Amino acid sequence: MTQKEKNGNLIAIVTMCFIFAMISFVTNMAAPFGTIWGYTYNWAGMMGNMMNFAAYLFMGIPAGKMLVKFGYKKTALIALAVGVVGLLVQYLSSIFGADIHAFDYQGQAVALNLVIYLLGAFICGFCVCMLNTVVNPMLNILGGGGNRGNQFIQIGGTLNSLTGTLTPFLVGVLVGQLTDKTSMSDVAPLLFIGIAVFAISFFIISFVTIPEPHKQGSNVKKEKSKHSPLSFRHCVLGVIAIFFYVGIEIGIPAELNFYITGMDFEGAAAIGGGLAAAYWLLMMVGRALSSAISGKISTSTQMTIVSSAAILFLLVAIFLPESASVTFKGHDIPAKCFFIAVCGICTSIMWGGIFNLAVEGLGKYTAAASGIFMTMVVGGGIMPLIQHAIAQSLGAISSYWLVIAMLAYILYYSKIGCKNVNKDIPVE
Repeated sequence: MTQKEKNGNLIAIVTMCFIFAMISFVTNMAAPFGTIWGYTYNWAGMMGNMMNFAAYLFMGIPAGKMLVKFGYKKTALIALAVGVVGLLVQYLSSIFGADIHAFDYQGQAVALNLVIYLLGAFICGFCVCMLNTVVNPMLNILGGGGNRGNQFIQIGGTLNSLTGTLTPFLVGVLVGQLTDKTSMSDVAPLLFIGIAVFAISFFIISFVTIPEPHKQGSNVKKEKSKHSPLSFRHCVLGVIAIFFYVGIEIGIPAELNFYITGMDFEGAAAIGGGLAAAYWLLMMVGRALSSAISGKISTSTQMTIVSSAAILFLLVAIFLPESASVTFKGHDIPAKCFFIAVCGICTSIMWGGIFNLAVEGLGKYTAAASGIFMTMVVGGGIMPLIQHAIAQSLGAISSYWLVIAMLAYILYYSKIGCKNVNKDIPVE
């Protein structure tokens, strides 16, 4: 490889890591914003998150096709432009429609501004889906696949967690204590920050050269094949693992935030946001550690350790008495909340780990596999919604039994399901 090619790859790596950071900043707005809507509409707490991830169901496979047709750079630019639109629509919910009756649900009049917000969250979902489709295979390819590819994904994930830490923390600071007067206007500064970041990212990426290993263009004759990414057992099982994982990643801090925010003391929202932010901060720490050791310790081994540890932490949280508390910022907070938050260091490497294991040995099917993976990220909307329904019925802490069940599947995948048993399929 020439020095020019090495420099080009370095710029591409930095660019992809930068995009990775933006994904989390926008995605992590939905759950803490839900505490605002949930105060007025009990059923709406996780609906913004659901709309954000529902977009993956519609955009995942098309995003993979865009990557093949237009390339990484153009797909990223389209995604960033869509993101600006989505954030602007969410902002409109803070200034329009609060006094307009849109529809009735469960005997309750629902204002138009909630509909506008949900539309904005859905549009942002299209944006982050396309960005995710670009970032993961690109970093894996630039790292050469294998453990090195996983190492690059974890480096990008570290920045992703850093920005993810900021969002719930800033929402908590801006909101403070939830009241009937709390609205989206209180968190409008975050929307403007997101718009500015997307605009700057668009400008930077416009001038960066990015390798296009999967771009075919419109003049290339598409070869038909009897195989697809789903012909590989380890890829199919990995797709299921991604569905569960994103539900785990989002559900753990989101329900923790709802649990603490619902406590009756001043500043509960700030403390809830703070502990949710601590979860994302620990994810950053975990990804940083993984990026340092991934060249020496296999992805399968790392995944086995962290999934087992997460199950243990949640079991402690479930069985620990409510009376066992820790004084935090002058308030008694159940100690179980801290065991839940510490799961962040466990879930930190799962996204990159599952993706790395599932695309190993796929060759020419990698780009298509990325699109399928993005479709199944809809699990980040569906599973937290189910968890929240369980929490409303049986209690917030009991809802973590669902998370434990999903972690058990990931543990199985890490040890057994990730093995490629279809090496006879040609991938060149």
